[in-house]
Amino acid sequence: MRDAYIVTSVRTPGCRRAKGAFKDTRPEDMLAFILNAALKQTPNLDPKIIDDVMVGCAFPEAEQGLNIGRIVTQIAGLPIEVSGATVNRFCASGIEAIALAALRVMAGWSDVAIGSGVESMTYVPMGGNMARPHPEHCKTHADLYVSMGITAENVAKRYKISRQEQDEFALWSHQKAAEATAKKLFTEIVPTPAFKYVTENGTYKKESFLMSHDDGIRAETTLEGLAKLRPVFAAGGSVTAGNSSQTTDGAAATILMSGDKVKELGLKPVAKLKCYTTVGCRPDEMGVGPKYAIPKLLKIAGLSIKDIGLFELNEAFASQALYCAKELGIEMSKINIHGGAIALGHPLGCTGAKLCATLIANMRERGAKYGVESMCIGGGMGAAALIELCD
Repeated sequence: MRDAYIVTSVRTPGCRRAKGAFKDTRPEDMLAFILNAALKQTPNLDPKIIDDVMVGCAFPEAEQGLNIGRIVTQIAGLPIEVSGATVNRFCASGIEAIALAALRVMAGWSDVAIGSGVESMTYVPMGGNMARPHPEHCKTHADLYVSMGITAENVAKRYKISRQEQDEFALWSHQKAAEATAKKLFTEIVPTPAFKYVTENGTYKKESFLMSHDDGIRAETTLEGLAKLRPVFAAGGSVTAGNSSQTTDGAAATILMSGDKVKELGLKPVAKLKCYTTVGCRPDEMGVGPKYAIPKLLKIAGLSIKDIGLFELNEAFASQALYCAKELGIEMSKINIHGGAIALGHPLGCTGAKLCATLIANMRERGAKYGVESMCIGGGMGAAALIELCD
């Protein structure tokens, strides 16, 4: 099987749902921009030779519906021959899209493919616009539809992750993200056009501006401030808005190629997607997914936890991220070195693609040979991907 080389991996900033810079920016516009940005960063690549564009999206409806994977190729101005598909594995949709693009290259079906992700949680809310759980199966499988916050409470209670630990982890996320932003370490971010509506002479006018940073980071966060926040999912619980991921808008894209195509175009690849896997777990504690997905991934790759230089472990909730890290024995200094979703946001279907761009940038910064990204997934799953830095 051939190697799947990553030649470019970039993302937009992550901006707060309904309050952030992208609140008036449609998801198609975010994604079309970042696709073109990835192409511009890839010399000698003629868009005509792109075989397919896979787009991860957790709630592909409304503005994100009608197969945004195909629609966005045309909005972005790609040739009519370039096809596209929408992929949904909830929180892992973005890395699922990248993995599917990689598999096409590895199998010899494609020489150039794009994996990407998008989510506007402003336009399409968590759970979608018209959730319809199965009435009969709810009696025996109610856990499939339980609030994600309740699953985080379950993890905290069952595995004794204290409120203090969760708040300390959340503070750490904001501190790392604030420092990285100040030092301009988020090199994977491409400043992205955002839109807003202003009134002029009694009518609304659409204006654009450039957004270059994640706008959910709270550099002023303190442990005392976090401790004052009330639990939001269960009376007497420990999961708060402060130690949970932020609902966010964003997009990301990764271009993958075969070795022959890389040589033909004279490109220097940055990394390889070595392998990817998923696993199921109890839906009512879905946050433990990485605890099972990461060992499964490493077994396939023939590696151990100690072989991995950096981890991007999605911070859906502090309780589940902490539990998984503890159970796997991962050094905290290797996890989310520039902050995670508590500070930077979790734009659902975009997150897996976003973390790929961030992980590669961080691996290049630190010189880490191997990196793993992993996340829990609504419905009771975990996903993990292994990336190897090219020399």
